[in-house]
Parts: sequence; structure tokens; C-alpha cells
Amino acid sequence: MQQILLGTGEMPVHLLTRYGNRHGLIAGATGTGKTVSLMGLAENFSRLGVPVFVADVKGDIAGLAQAGTASEKLQQRLDRMQITDWRPEASPVIFWDLYAKLGHPLRTTISEVGPLLLARMLELNETQTGVLEIAFRLADDNGLLLLDLDDLRALLGFIAEHLKDVSTRYGLVSSPSIGAIQRALLRIENDGGRQFFGEPALDLADLMRQDMSGRGIIHILAADQLILRPRLYSSFLLWLLSELFENLPEVGDLDQPKMVFFFDEAHLLFDDCPAALKQRVEQVVRLIRSKGVGVYFCSQNPDDVPDEVLGQLGNRMQHALRAFTPRDQKAVRSAAETFAPNPKINVAEAITQLAVGEALVSTLQDKGVPLPVQRVLMAPPRCRMGAITDEERATVRQRSPLGSKYDTPINRESAQEILAKRAEQAAQEAAQVEAAKPKKEAKTEKEESSGFSKKIGEWLFGTSRRQGAVEAMAKSTMRTVGNQLGRQILRGVLGSLSGKR
Repeated sequence: MQQILLGTGEMPVHLLTRYGNRHGLIAGATGTGKTVSLMGLAENFSRLGVPVFVADVKGDIAGLAQAGTASEKLQQRLDRMQITDWRPEASPVIFWDLYAKLGHPLRTTISEVGPLLLARMLELNETQTGVLEIAFRLADDNGLLLLDLDDLRALLGFIAEHLKDVSTRYGLVSSPSIGAIQRALLRIENDGGRQFFGEPALDLADLMRQDMSGRGIIHILAADQLILRPRLYSSFLLWLLSELFENLPEVGDLDQPKMVFFFDEAHLLFDDCPAALKQRVEQVVRLIRSKGVGVYFCSQNPDDVPDEVLGQLGNRMQHALRAFTPRDQKAVRSAAETFAPNPKINVAEAITQLAVGEALVSTLQDKGVPLPVQRVLMAPPRCRMGAITDEERATVRQRSPLGSKYDTPINRESAQEILAKRAEQAAQEAAQVEAAKPKKEAKTEKEESSGFSKKIGEWLFGTSRRQGAVEAMAKSTMRTVGNQLGRQILRGVLGSLSGKR
């Protein structure tokens, strides 16, 4: 049975890889060593061939790409822990960045995100979310691909011009709601959303890679700027988790996970999270275990994670907490209550006395039984425990096998282009009909605009002369899409909460 050494105390404490997909928690105050514990866990999974995805909030996790440095202090720690096989070693790393500055651009499409998560990114209210759901349904019904912000903006503009027809068919839509969504799109665009939405979209198979030696690739998302937009940060990570859940097959219990996912600053995932979405996150975390994916939450306090999710986390590493305030004292008591008791350790007292690099650890052992909590000195990682230079990052990027696939954006025909073509064709037909008529008094600008708008509406909503036109266009567009995500799968698991799956 494979295992990962986490640390030593009265006894060595290991994480059994067969229970690596039972999820986990790494908690502790700032500066107590939880990031180093995360790095050690990530590189050990990688060494076993397990791909890892982790968000780098402060920039120091990028040190996984470089070998560590031996020192006298480190050697004393290794001697104390009786570790004899330690050697400096870098891990195979691929850097990603939503803003395409510190790594390969990481993109997805508007359709793949779905209306629910997109509404959360845009901070829409319930009424505006309903209008967004109508826009997605209209796009589906008319074979309009929503790939980037321009596509969604063009579709919203069309809806604004045909409020009466859209409201009749799908439900009431108001101009103020359309305007609010348009303004929210402008805000997210200013925050960098334009780079996030588009193609080529992330292929999940590229996250499940190993290097030539069989080691799992560690995918590091540069999140130092992204973390300043907590809604965008959390929504992106939730989307990625839901895509893994949606697309990976059921595998049951394996000897080791197929992938491990680290949520740093986990509290951001649940701040102001709607109850329905929080319930869905709990469901995904519970069920994704059977897909072979382990999810590890990293945060300062265990109570940053809802109890419903916390109950799913079988492997726990608790670094020091400082009980300076009543809230801190409550957090210490809550953390102490989550561990399997050990009569030799007063957990509530020990949490406040842990030194840097020490932790209280409990993992699942044979038959899934939790190990009584142990106070251990955490094993040091083999990589660099700190940030890397711009030159080192550039070298890693140049060696990446994915640069040619993702670094150049693609802009294929989608909703914006299709609507523009249909509008142009409708205008040409209207002009031909008008030219064939006997000359009459010139129409007013308002009448011409009304006729032009009506003509576009006929193309999408149909008339007695254009029965079936919409259906034909939708089928043609779907044939062009080919084997890509289907109309329902485009929603993703979290998007399915809208009930229009």
C-alpha cells in the first residue's frame, strides 16, 4: 500500500494514497507553515504520478518548479525526523494565468460556465439572473454559440430590441434588467474577464497529464491578482471542479487518486454563496470522490468551511491558531472538536502552542478509520520553499508542451457573427422588397427602423413565410459544433441548478 509521510511525532504519520480521494483540510494562521505543508503534499502526489491543480495566491507555491537548497537547519530537521532519502528536487510544473501574464491563458466559454455561475461572477440579483437564464435558453433554441463576452453582449442587445417577442415566448424581460447585466459585463471585462472567456477553452485532458518519467504534472494557477476579485476567483474554481465532476468517469476506490485539487483561501468559495449553490458544492465534493478526485481546502480557520463540507474531509492537518479574540477562541474549540480524540493530547491547548512547521494531524487509516490526532513535525518538501524569479518562470513556460495550444486565441463564428449576418441578410431582403414596390412617400426614420427590426425578428422567431427557418439554422449550427459539449452539458453541473437541464 502506497503512503505519503506527512510528519513524525511519537510515531510517523502517513497519508494512505488509497484514501487520498477522501479529501482533506490544511488550516492554520498566517506564517505557521500550512503553505509548506501544501507544497510537500503536492510534490508527493506528483512523485506518485498523480496530477495536481493548485492556486498560487501569494506566489510562493511556484517554488515547486525549482529544487530546494540543503542547509544546516534543514539537515537538523531531517535528522530529528530520521529522514535519510531527502534530496533537492524540482517538480514538473505548468503555469496558468487567467490574465495570460504569468502563465498560459486559461479560458472557458460563456456557455460552459452556465447562467448560475456567471450570475454569481456578475453579482446579479434574482430577477437579473432570471433574465440571464432566458438569454441562454434563447441561444440554445436558435443555435447561437456563446463563446465570449461579445457574444453575450450581442445577444442581450438583440433581446433589448425585441423585448415584446422574447417576453411573450420566455417570460417577462425588462430593459432595466438588460441594462444592469450589460453594466455588470463591463465591470467583469475591466477585471480581466475578456481574457477568461473565449477559445481555445481548457481541455480537461491537459490537466490529467504526466511527464515523460511518469510523474504527475503540477498545474499552478497564478492567483495573486485574481484573488483581488474574489467572486471571479471562487466561481472559476467551482466551475473547474464541476467540469471534472461532469466529465470524468466513475472509477470507485482506487489505489491512489486520479487527480488532487487544492482550494487555497477556501473561505472565498463560500462568502455570500447562495444556499442552492452551497448545497450543490457539498454534493459535488461528496460525489467527486467516486471519480477519483481528491479535494483539499486550505484556510486559516476550519470554520471558514461550512459544516456540511467539513464533514466530508477525512484527512486533516491543523497548524497553529492564535486565540487573541473571542472569535479566535471559538475557532480553536471548533478545530479541536473535529479531530479523533487522543487521550495523550489536549487538542484545544496544543493548537495554540504549536511551533512553526508543527501540526496536529489525523488521517484515514485501514478501513477508513480516523487516526487519533497526533502532534507532529511536518516533513519538509524537496522543492524551493519560496518564490521564483521572472527568468526562472519564463524558462519553465518555454519548456511547456501546452504553449502552442493555448497561447494564441481563436475567434470562430459564434453568436455575435451569426446575429450580424442575419441582420445584414434581413436588411438586404427588406431593401429588395422595398425596391420592388411602387415608389411612395419616403418612410420616416422610425418606420424604417421598425421595419428593419421586424425583419430581424422574423429570422429568429419565424413568420408565416419563414416557418421552420429557426429549426434549420439551429441544426446547421449544431452540425458545425460537431462533437463538442452538447446543449445540456454546456451548462456544467453547477449551471444545472437553473432547472433547464
